[in-house]
Amino acid sequence: MRVLHLSWEYPPLLYGGLGRHVQGLAEAQARAGHDVVVLTQQVAGAAPDARSAGVRVLRVPYPSPTAPGTDLFAWVAGFGRVLAAAASRLSDHWTPQLLHAHDWVVAPAVDRLRPAFAVPLVVTIHATEAGRHQGWLPDERSRALHATEGRLAWQANRVIACSEHMRWELTRLFALEPARVAVVPNGIDLRRWRRDPMGAAAARAQHAGAGPLLVCGARLEYEKGVQTVLAAMPRLRRRFPGLRLVVAGRGGYDAELRARARKLRLGTSVRFAGWLEATELRALVAAADAAVVPSIYEPFGFAALEAMALGTPVVAAATGGLAELVVDGRTGTTFPAQDEAGLAAAVGAVLVDENQARRLARSARARLRSAHDWVAVAERTTVVYNEAQRSSRPPAHAQPPPPPDGNLLRP
Repeated sequence: MRVLHLSWEYPPLLYGGLGRHVQGLAEAQARAGHDVVVLTQQVAGAAPDARSAGVRVLRVPYPSPTAPGTDLFAWVAGFGRVLAAAASRLSDHWTPQLLHAHDWVVAPAVDRLRPAFAVPLVVTIHATEAGRHQGWLPDERSRALHATEGRLAWQANRVIACSEHMRWELTRLFALEPARVAVVPNGIDLRRWRRDPMGAAAARAQHAGAGPLLVCGARLEYEKGVQTVLAAMPRLRRRFPGLRLVVAGRGGYDAELRARARKLRLGTSVRFAGWLEATELRALVAAADAAVVPSIYEPFGFAALEAMALGTPVVAAATGGLAELVVDGRTGTTFPAQDEAGLAAAVGAVLVDENQARRLARSARARLRSAHDWVAVAERTTVVYNEAQRSSRPPAHAQPPPPPDGNLLRP
């Protein structure tokens, strides 16, 4: 099958987990014999037209959305125009049999390409605006973004969610028929995410002190919950002298988190490492005594998946799709989201019983081989593609109902 993926990020350009998902899926599809093209954003140092692991990656030049003063919606509209133009040029010698769009940022490109190609549309919505705000749409910007997500979902022949929780969220937010939403989990390449003892030892020498080492890898945004880890640090330090925490990531909440760490007088016990390259991040996570994933909102939980692959014990908030991945007492240790005392107790349980922690880590990695291998993920995605090809095409003017006032995700 000829598949065209539309994604605003793709390695080496990453904002979160979406780009890693698209790469893993596209490469697995290529290995399975599909003819796969990815249209994405240009990044310095990457060729505009390249083939990698059997996938043709076309990167269109466009200014960064993170530039100061950038109007996000204007940027998205312009990005959609250049993506669509690149796809039109591509169609001179290659046309897709299926269009796979990832998240709302590519919606304007879909608006242009769907009528031009007249092929089935599959949409993966990796997270929602309402979910990020715990069910609320706090302002006009959020309402506009939510409307774009809904319109994109309604135009799709099939919608993919990364967890059962996300499936529930999409059907509730956008009044989608459950049969149109399929659950396909994220995957991981265990060949890439494997423990390097020498790298882990070097990372531990660099980051650890006289006590245990914790790592928290996340986009630094409110919904990722890093503030809960910081709040738990004083009691953890009293119980485990010399304990250190490394926070790896970047985002709009960075300054607020650093200010909180100063207010709590955490000093050198917390280090903000910023964005780390894949090799450095793998070494750091492998070196840690525990990986903490404290998300308030989490459709899936890539950070937990990667720690599991490296054999590092995971302590995670029992929320959203993360609670499906990290099962307390089976694949990790959990605590209630936003509960700093619960987080401290969960981390403490891991640190005082190393044998149990390692048993859970081994169990977690074994689960990845069967449930999150990219071959299996690609096969499940192909089933969705086949369903999309057999389904009737939604009308181009399809629109979800407007959201009611109040919390959209209240049970």
